[in-house]
Amino acid sequence: MSSTHDAIGPPVGASDTSQIRAIKANETTGMIGARLDRLPVSRSVWMLVLVISLGGFFEFYELFSTAYIAPGIIRSGVLTATTRSFLSMSGIASFIAAAFTGLLVGTLFFGAIADKFGRRSVFTFALLWYTVSAAIMAFQTTALGLNFWRFMVGIGLGVELVTIDSYLSEIVPKHIRGRAFAFNQFITYLAVPVIACLAWQLVPLTPFGLDGWRWVVLLGSVGAVVIWVIRRRIPESPRWLAAHGEPEKAERIVAELERRAERETGLPLPVPEATSGEVVETGQLREIFSRAFLSRTVMLSIFHVFQTIGLYGFSNWVPSFLIKQGFEVTTSLAYTLGITLVMPCGPLIALLYGDRFERKWQIVASSILVAGAGLLFAEARNPVFIVTTGALVTLGATTMSYNFHAYQSELYPTRIRARAIGFVYSWSRLSGIFSGFLVSYALNRAGVSGALLLIAASMGMVALSIAVLGPSTKGRSLESLTT
Repeated sequence: MSSTHDAIGPPVGASDTSQIRAIKANETTGMIGARLDRLPVSRSVWMLVLVISLGGFFEFYELFSTAYIAPGIIRSGVLTATTRSFLSMSGIASFIAAAFTGLLVGTLFFGAIADKFGRRSVFTFALLWYTVSAAIMAFQTTALGLNFWRFMVGIGLGVELVTIDSYLSEIVPKHIRGRAFAFNQFITYLAVPVIACLAWQLVPLTPFGLDGWRWVVLLGSVGAVVIWVIRRRIPESPRWLAAHGEPEKAERIVAELERRAERETGLPLPVPEATSGEVVETGQLREIFSRAFLSRTVMLSIFHVFQTIGLYGFSNWVPSFLIKQGFEVTTSLAYTLGITLVMPCGPLIALLYGDRFERKWQIVASSILVAGAGLLFAEARNPVFIVTTGALVTLGATTMSYNFHAYQSELYPTRIRARAIGFVYSWSRLSGIFSGFLVSYALNRAGVSGALLLIAASMGMVALSIAVLGPSTKGRSLESLTT
């Protein structure tokens, strides 16, 4: 009777069984993480990073498109450059706000689905969502239609971004995590000079009777389809699988990565370092407000409120700043193209030092560079000085960007990583909604100097929040950072 009673599962027996499963899960996820962290630098690992990053290329293509297609949208009469009222929905600021509203919805309300359904399936679906929405947006002829479909595009990109950060942090070894995110940002920032060049050539024209800016949007949509097909071949995150009770699948993926690494390097793999893992359980968003993670959540929330004003406040308004200073549209776009050519350089250079220095201090230093160079840009009139100071702002911005993408993904456990990133990232989307209106207001009331002073002050808050509240992460495993 005793054995039967135990088999039925009384409360004590059920509790014991749950504890045994938790211990086994802890051991499994810990070993999976240790085996991933001991992988050497190999072609297979970098190919995974490349394929994941290609989806982010089109995210940046869309996010940074505003500055380059705005003159075309204004010329076509769909939106206006400036408006009388602060929150008018007929100006370019509303186009920026629509994108960030969509990003807010995507990161805050849909970010959790990547924790529930997995990294691979979610960001594959999100990229397809972007493709369809962007294609429809390209044919809109009213402010309402254009802004609505920009909002829909933003939802797909919001989900995409959160999932990419989670996946990268979980799949790459700890000793190349910084370089992996630097390479990821190098690929994604290549989108900016691409769209700047396309806009420079197409926006002034109407090929086959279709406005040039519409062609720029359509080209991004078509390219995303190709990447969507390629990315369907990548595996699910082994850490996510192990943390969700599928250790056999995680084992097969890691074993294949190990076989490839040994074959490509010709060397046996070192013994995995013993490490504790994460208990299999359903993560809850409220965990980010627990004693273990509260200071990180506060720090990243403050950071994101201000980094958006700084980063997008400059990149989305560079041509407008130059036009305000007396340059013609074509000239301003040419200067902007020169500035954007520097964008991939920050992450590319970071491949040399990304894992040598503490990430939090890289963020602090790069935000100070953005602030200082931005104030100098406000006084620039000479073409060389304009491009040089603009390039320094861009260099600092891209260096900060690659660092914070890596940094925030290290600070939460696998079970809540995507939704935690989604929550803190949502603050950047919320401030992004108003960033265009704020910069527009400052530009109209105080000129270029006033707008760039706003950006510099925002970067000062970024540096302060990270310096005071940010933990150190250099060389530490994800498991050690989140236990």
